Amino acid sequence: MIVQIYEIQDTRQAEQCIALGVDHIGSVLLSEDGWRQRSLKDAILLSEGTDVKNSLLPLFRDTDTLERSLDYYHPHYVHFCDSLTDRLCRPVNLERIMQFQYNLKEKFPEIGVIRSIPTPRAGMARGFPTLEIARTLEPASDLFLIDTWLEKEPVGGFIGITGRPADWDLSGELVRQSDIPVILGGGLSPENVFEALLKVCPYGADSCTHTNKMDQDGKVIRFQKDFRRVTEFIKEIRRAEKTIRGNMEELRKGMDGLESELGGRP
Repeated sequence: MIVQIYEIQDTRQAEQCIALGVDHIGSVLLSEDGWRQRSLKDAILLSEGTDVKNSLLPLFRDTDTLERSLDYYHPHYVHFCDSLTDRLCRPVNLERIMQFQYNLKEKFPEIGVIRSIPTPRAGMARGFPTLEIARTLEPASDLFLIDTWLEKEPVGGFIGITGRPADWDLSGELVRQSDIPVILGGGLSPENVFEALLKVCPYGADSCTHTNKMDQDGKVIRFQKDFRRVTEFIKEIRRAEKTIRGNMEELRKGMDGLESELGGRP
């Protein structure tokens, strides 16, 4: 499973992520006015020549600025996390979004598209169109990121940065349905990622909020990673990988034994 860590905005933090074994390093463009940042470009360039991939998440919608940004940073992935439902939890115009992604992939065929798929918290998922949204946008996407949907988003118009886990049962359904890789995000931490991965079995795990530093009042400090927690997060993912492989091996042995037993019957 891959490990994806977000809010990496400078070379120091990018170097630490690479040294710890992070597979995907995510950076955020906060506004179209400040889209050009040399320190951010240097952080993205650090992964060149390694197996580490980088992604750029723009928190704006201006197409011209986005294209200038992709020309300047040239990331492996561009990550879109726009809200995909209205106030009544109905999907927005997904055909328009899909066409936008197709057009972008035509202009930048070397850059993959990550699309955040809204997934409610446990107990809130009844009737929510998570699977429908993913099914529609899958042909124009390269990776999905499951992220938590709340009725009121912390960043207006965008999914994520909630610190709350998504419904893992629904997340598992999405993983099984999807023909493209699915990364599980949404409130993952060193404390819960092992359980989540055993239940969902995704392509990878993403963390932002719960691997950030906290202030004296226990509030998350944005864009400042706690690398002790990043280390623990990675450790728990590797533990989950080992457990899943062991479970699959036991299942395979059990199936082989059953086949041998049935094959020997008259």
